[in-house]
Parts: sequence; structure tokens; C-alpha cells
Amino acid sequence: MLVFSVHPNVSQGCQGGCATCSDYNGCLSCKPRLFFVLERIGMKQIGVCLSSCPSGYYGTRYPDINKCAKCKADCDTCFTRNFCTKCKSGFYLYSGKCLEKCPDGLEANNHTMECTSIVHCEASEWSPWSPCTKKGKTCGFKRGNEVRVREIVQHPSARGNPCPATSESRKCIVQRKRCQKEGKGKKNREEKRKKSNKDESKETRQESKGRAARRQNREQRENNNKTQPKKRKAPNKEQNLAPIDTAH
Repeated sequence: MLVFSVHPNVSQGCQGGCATCSDYNGCLSCKPRLFFVLERIGMKQIGVCLSSCPSGYYGTRYPDINKCAKCKADCDTCFTRNFCTKCKSGFYLYSGKCLEKCPDGLEANNHTMECTSIVHCEASEWSPWSPCTKKGKTCGFKRGNEVRVREIVQHPSARGNPCPATSESRKCIVQRKRCQKEGKGKKNREEKRKKSNKDESKETRQESKGRAARRQNREQRENNNKTQPKKRKAPNKEQNLAPIDTAH
């Protein structure tokens, strides 16, 4: 129960949310839904009415009055006296309590000022081994290196296990093959293309010559047939013989 040294001059027409007040004690009661809190000014306390409780206080509602009460000394804000929601500097919040040191299995998060679970690093599966290379090339050597990589999928917290290597390399042996120079390869491809075009042109010319020769022979035979006189067909000797008289 709140006890005031009430000044005899109690007013009903107060300012700042007060329902009743006095010149000496300030607010004595608040308007509906406002919280009553005592503030210390020098050697005395005065009552004020607020829409929400200030830092270091928590609000409780009663049928006759809503009032603010102080949190525990290490709480900056609290839900009830025994349940902190934010701790003062130098303390870490854990399950509604403010601790100087986090329990075993937990670590202090200096960003949120809370005790949190320890998070260990996690990596993905290894990728397949890359082709065997040497100085960035895949030809012109017998012994080279191949690599594989993996990604970090979960970074660790301050006390978590560190991340492993994300790449590995090993020696490899391949069948040596010559590296084709870019200019020479281009030149060879151009020469092959020209040769192919030349062969096709030669074949086309040969086919044209063959068709012309056949056409010329056919025309020659036709001309010969026109100029050569037709041979008369020889009479059949058997038909020209006179019949033999067999009567004598």
C-alpha cells in the first residue's frame, strides 16, 4: 500500500494524467489505463502517471490502480521482478535471469548480451575431382594436379569448432598429349577447309566434263546416222529361185 505525506490541499483538476494530486506529493492516483510510479527528486518522492513503465520497472494492473514496480538490481527491463528481459551492462541474459557468466555448454553473445548455444562449423560434401591440369593447361605434361572443393554451410560461433579446409589437391598422372598451338590449329583448319572445297570443285568439274563428253558422243552418233545412206536389204535367195518342174 502506498503511503504519502499528503498535503491538505488535494486537487481534483490535475495535469499530466493524474486523477488526484497534491502540490507536495504530485499525483496521488491516475486516470484509467495509466501506470502510477514514484520518482525520486532530491530527498523526496513524487507520484507521476505514465502510459508505460520506465526502464528498470515493470507494470502490474490492479482493480483500483495500475502501478510500476522496480526490477531486480541487475535487470534493465523485466516482465516481472523475477523475470528479466534485458540485463544491465556486464550481465548476460539467460532464462529470465541476469548472469555474470554463462552456464556450461553455452557461450556469451556480446552483441545481444545473452547466453546462447554453441554453434559448430558445418561444411558441405566434397565436389568431384577436377580434370588433371598443370599451370592451367590440360595438355603437354604427364604429371599434374587435380583439386576438389566444398562450401561452408554453417559458420561457427565464438566457442564453436572451427571450419575445416574448403579445398584439397593431389597429384595425378595422365597420358601425355601435345598441345596444339592456337595459330597453327587455326591454320590447319583453314587449310583443311580449302582442300575440302578444292576437292569438291575438282569433283564437280570432272562430273561436268564427263557429262559433256557423253553428250558430245551421243550427238556425234546421231549425226553419223543422219548422213550415212541407208543400206538396202538384200533379197532372200530362196524366194527368187524358180520352182522346179518335176512333171518330166
